[in-house]
Amino acid sequence: MSSATKPRIRLVLVDDSEVVRMGLRALLGTEPGLQLVGEAGSVAQAVENCLRLKPDVVLLDIRLPDGTGFDACRQILQRLPDTRVLVLTSVVDDTLVDEAIRAGAHGYLLKEIDRRALLQAILEVAAGKSILDPAVTSRVMQLVKDGSGATQSVLAILSPQERRVLALIADGRTNKEVGSDLGLAEKTVKNYLSNVFEKLHVSRRSQAAALFVRESRPGSPGRPLST
Repeated sequence: MSSATKPRIRLVLVDDSEVVRMGLRALLGTEPGLQLVGEAGSVAQAVENCLRLKPDVVLLDIRLPDGTGFDACRQILQRLPDTRVLVLTSVVDDTLVDEAIRAGAHGYLLKEIDRRALLQAILEVAAGKSILDPAVTSRVMQLVKDGSGATQSVLAILSPQERRVLALIADGRTNKEVGSDLGLAEKTVKNYLSNVFEKLHVSRRSQAAALFVRESRPGSPGRPLST
């Protein structure tokens, strides 16, 4: 299918600030690959509009007047599991990143991001990748470069290769890209991930990635995943 006929990504904007939503419309509204199908300023509106519009991607703020973006994320994904949720916030905090991904979000970005990077993030999330802001992933990338796997707490039960695979997944790589980086077959990567999920007692790659990011940070307190 040519780019001219490829379906546009259906996008819903969720932010309690009308000014922010106007700015996002100005930034993204003319992009040919996107279709802004709706917006909302609260959890209730976000859930209602998403159920009605069935977007491909939801660009979601954390602070909403009737709850949090995490509440909206859980409710949206429970009803629309194929929808992708990308958190866009002004707050950088390990706990919030952790909670966002536990809620099922597929990405976490700061509002300081420029238009080009935001557009790229939306495209990658829509394509199935997970995105974390560079402020969050800097420690992960250092671990990938040195290959030390110097992690702590629950991650200690992973083998060095399992940690390498998980580090790349936390950086947003697909299974195919992980295989290419590590010289492994894609099926082998899937097998490693299955082992990682079982050892960490998680069922989704986003949960495993969030745990890796949290535990890999120096001074991280480390705590078990809730069941």
